[in-house]
Amino acid sequence: MRAVCRTRPFPSIWPSFLSIPRVRRGLSTIAKIEGPREPPLLEETVGEHFAQIVSAHGDRHAVISRHQQNRLTYSQLDLDSNVLARGLQSLGVKKGDRVCVSLGNNLEFATITYALFKLGAILVPLNPAFSASQIISAFNHLSATHLVIGTETNLPYKPPRSNVSLLQSIVPDLSSATLASEAIPSLKNIILVDNSAGRIDPAPFRATTPWSALSQDSDDRPPVPSSPLSNHEVVNIQFTSGTTAMPKAACLTHRSILNNGKQIGDRMLLTPFDIVCCPPPLFHCFGCILGYMATATHGSAILFPKEAFDPTATLKAVQEDKATALYGVPTMFLAELELLDDEKVAYEGFEHLRTGIASGSSIPSELMRKLHKTLNLTELTICYGMTETSPVSAMTTTDDPIDKRINTVGRLLPHTHAKVVDPFDPDRILKRGERGELAVHGYLVMKEYWGQPDKTAEALKADEDGKVWMHTGDEASIDEDGYVSITGRIKDLIIRGGENIHPLEIENCLFANDKIAEVSVVGLPDERYGEVVAAFIIRRHHLPQGETPITAEEVRSWVKKRMSHHLVPKYVFFVDEYPKTASGKIQKYKLRETGTRLLQEGGGQS
Repeated sequence: MRAVCRTRPFPSIWPSFLSIPRVRRGLSTIAKIEGPREPPLLEETVGEHFAQIVSAHGDRHAVISRHQQNRLTYSQLDLDSNVLARGLQSLGVKKGDRVCVSLGNNLEFATITYALFKLGAILVPLNPAFSASQIISAFNHLSATHLVIGTETNLPYKPPRSNVSLLQSIVPDLSSATLASEAIPSLKNIILVDNSAGRIDPAPFRATTPWSALSQDSDDRPPVPSSPLSNHEVVNIQFTSGTTAMPKAACLTHRSILNNGKQIGDRMLLTPFDIVCCPPPLFHCFGCILGYMATATHGSAILFPKEAFDPTATLKAVQEDKATALYGVPTMFLAELELLDDEKVAYEGFEHLRTGIASGSSIPSELMRKLHKTLNLTELTICYGMTETSPVSAMTTTDDPIDKRINTVGRLLPHTHAKVVDPFDPDRILKRGERGELAVHGYLVMKEYWGQPDKTAEALKADEDGKVWMHTGDEASIDEDGYVSITGRIKDLIIRGGENIHPLEIENCLFANDKIAEVSVVGLPDERYGEVVAAFIIRRHHLPQGETPITAEEVRSWVKKRMSHHLVPKYVFFVDEYPKTASGKIQKYKLRETGTRLLQEGGGQS
């Protein structure tokens, strides 16, 4: 993930020297570092900290939902979440209950987040794109009790989708006065948010509970949890995004997500004057924690352009609401840049942008340069992390040297430890500059994968001192100043004739070509070398007059002139889109499957 700053009043911050990890002292040559020890960790629950923010910034906007044409101040969000929490209690929701929420970025999702946290119930965000079978699987894995869902689901680049047939797969008789679900025995209630603008009439669905019925109580006092809350208790279960395998349910605590959000906002220098435009989804840790927790811990406003990502709506939101920060993954930023290149959105109104985050996958350095130049994001921050680490463990600052902000993911957040180990011998710590598997330790590491002790044991490993480390599966190196560089997933490494090839290096090279809009590089099987390089390329649609679309031979020639011969793609595939997770990460394992199939069918361009 990566971030911009303008002179303005902001609260006092810790001296800059405290943000430097403890790596220089003793000049250790091993790739094991510790983040700063200040400021101290917050030790309250999310709800307790939120009460402090409401007291200090109650009259400021907390949530701006453009598509709903509505906004909430911190005071109103506090009262609304109190009312909703009491309504949920009337349905039997109590501390520890798993409540699944399948909504887009809207006021309802923002409100129920705090309602559940105040009760000590566990928020389980579900991807709205989930099918009925995926929802049933998630519920039964967690023994979840309640589902909050819209009458419609909005997905990027698609018309609204009715959820009626999905609900009937879960509860066959929606007209019954009582809810009965053979598919999900633990299900007690479905809370229905009417977001269809009149396209669907929810009145006949008597087995569900209307959202409006829970949010009209006049008693807006803080709810009393069924038993006292602890900041070490699980309050958020996030399903991993599944770029390389089936999703797992990572258990995160009040302490981990609250502190992670606070530290992210600190690195961005967020203030109550900031408006953060957040198109990444709230069901993913990017929107939920980097977005909602980072803004809420600083009294900033979070801005939702649409329920699902829409590049035009995002740019319009930045322009018209004078956003000071913009979030996105590479594919989101590329879509926005293309609209500006094609003059479909006026190139104006970006002067208020001050900061932001690029994250979600490896960020090509060429993309960073384009964001600096085109969107005025000259201090865009990069975050690195994973769902299992709440999620951010390393992040650049707004004043890191430009080469560090473009070519690394920054340095460790406070109270975080990291090391680079031999992937085949996790007990062997490598030297500075050497590439290996990154492992992370600290307050931010998940408690466990829910109901999967074997998977938990594979990921969380104790060292000889008893410290538990999350082994990330990411290949990384740490330099002498403590900056972390991520070179890709270890599983994505291409081993050609015994030599390791890093896809990101080739992607960076190709992304500098103006005829290429997007590129993803994977390894495909080869009888002679074991694996060879394959590039999946999306051509740029609109080229200057007289220019022709790039060819496979031009792709190879471009790489050959700039890199070693063994890095030249043997196969080049031109595609219109990539298989992606809901958060926008490219699923490279699916590209490998596609490439292998095309080769078998004789479709590879060699």
